[in-house]
Amino acid sequence: MGMANRDRYSRQEGSALLMTMVMTGVAFVTLAGIMQYAATNAKLADRANQYNRAVSAAEGATEKVVSQMTQDFLNGGDALVGANMASYVQITPTSADSSYWADWQFTDTGGNIGATYVQQSSATNYVVLGSSYAGLQGFASIYSIISNARELDAYQNVVAGVMQQVQLVAIPIFQFAMYTSGEMEISCGQPFSVTGPVHSNGLLYVEPDNALTFESGVTAVGNITIGRDPLDTRAAPAGSVVYEVPAVSGVPPLTLPIGTSNSPLAIRAIIDPPPLGESPSSSLGRERYYNQADMVVVVSSNSVSASSGLYNGFMTGVPTNQVAGFVTTTNSFWDARESKTVLPIDINIAAFDSWSASNASLRPLLGGRDVSSIYVLDLRAVSATQLAAVRVTHGTNLPSRGLTVATADPLYVLGDFNQSNTNNLGTTNTTTTMPASLVADAITILSDGWQDANSSINVISRVAKSTTVNAAILAGAVDTVEGHYSGGMENFMRFLESWGSANVFTYNGSLIKMFPSQYATNYWGGTNVYNPPARNWAFDLNFNNPAKLPPLTPSLLQVGRSQWATLGPGQTVANSNF
Repeated sequence: MGMANRDRYSRQEGSALLMTMVMTGVAFVTLAGIMQYAATNAKLADRANQYNRAVSAAEGATEKVVSQMTQDFLNGGDALVGANMASYVQITPTSADSSYWADWQFTDTGGNIGATYVQQSSATNYVVLGSSYAGLQGFASIYSIISNARELDAYQNVVAGVMQQVQLVAIPIFQFAMYTSGEMEISCGQPFSVTGPVHSNGLLYVEPDNALTFESGVTAVGNITIGRDPLDTRAAPAGSVVYEVPAVSGVPPLTLPIGTSNSPLAIRAIIDPPPLGESPSSSLGRERYYNQADMVVVVSSNSVSASSGLYNGFMTGVPTNQVAGFVTTTNSFWDARESKTVLPIDINIAAFDSWSASNASLRPLLGGRDVSSIYVLDLRAVSATQLAAVRVTHGTNLPSRGLTVATADPLYVLGDFNQSNTNNLGTTNTTTTMPASLVADAITILSDGWQDANSSINVISRVAKSTTVNAAILAGAVDTVEGHYSGGMENFMRFLESWGSANVFTYNGSLIKMFPSQYATNYWGGTNVYNPPARNWAFDLNFNNPAKLPPLTPSLLQVGRSQWATLGPGQTVANSNF
């Protein structure tokens, strides 16, 4: 081979080696890039996984607080939530909950370890509600709960924050035209329109025997069934039903903050006097009418007295001669449904109103205002053929702030109640009425034509006159059992007279069936009891105004979720909603 060829081959070998080295370098650089890319992706993926785990952990921390706050609110209302605010900030998941949480650190927005941010983020406002109870109004407060979570043994230092906001709502119970704490039944033997919201905290049996119309929302926790309760042995309903707003079943329950189950039997305690030793600041103690009333009237077998309420330890008595001016215990009459002689504690509302406007006993304690709530405690011993009761009479004019009368006894309303303008009797015009409620074991209406002396004669001779009652009613009833219909919401108010087609019972208010009657316990549907009135009933629109709610109106509670968001460490305002 010549020198020229050897040089050419040498140059070619050198070029090939250089090319190989260049390609190898490129390969190494590419490989390094790929490896770095893969490492970066792995790191980002790991970080994303850590972040997702941290979000879930932070959400778990907020959920633990929400769970406790919800329990406190439903058991004790705003008062219990306020009392426990300092404890909520100390709630985080711990190894006592699960060993998993030993690897996590939780901080509030200030970086404090083992703490959660909890603040009321809006003042309590009276608002229109949405979701299941659209159209109702309630007192709503919004609370923000924020937690930041970090996994301690993770490769990267990743912190995630989560904010939850909950809305705690108190719905005045008299927002409903009809409400039951358990099962509800509605029938009608004549055309019947329900003009306000209806809610059953249990099953709802719609069983019309004529034309039944619901003009507002209808909700139930259980099913809404067109038909009778299985224990009701009457023939199938033959009427029709119209829902002007679609009915909704399966909604969350609405409960009272009594600290126990909200069974109808448990709820009855709110009208009973407290047992010895019960704290008035307990959840149930705060809801008892006895503990909230401006004035307590106590009647025993040989005395009648009245005093201030719990607000000053029942320390201020009303002179006995003044009490005698508006309380009478000497009357009696026959109740054909109960087949008992009723011994009423008669409260003359006109005389009481006059006394309340000028008395020197309780007005100074109440800031110069009228007494607006009375609890009647009946300590009399009665025989098996007698029925202790309370009766309100002469009730067309109420005190300036309205009036609530509560008792554990059955209660009777004699004549027109809460309508000072006679031109508005028999109408749905409540512009001249006062906020009022009647709370008792059972409620019976005695018309303007009622006479105690005629109470035991045949029902045909107990002739009613048209009567108007304007008041919310919270009371008990006798539920349907095998072969005995309860009477339904259309007979929730009881009657003892023969009304006839010419005499109308006008009612504007709110009907709240809360518990089984304990004293007035005979079944509906007996003979010689009453002939039904034409019912001119309406929901009192005044109750949509919180300033016009009856004194001591209880509230039903609901917890809703209003916002969920991820946050950066230290943030208290969300950048994004989910």
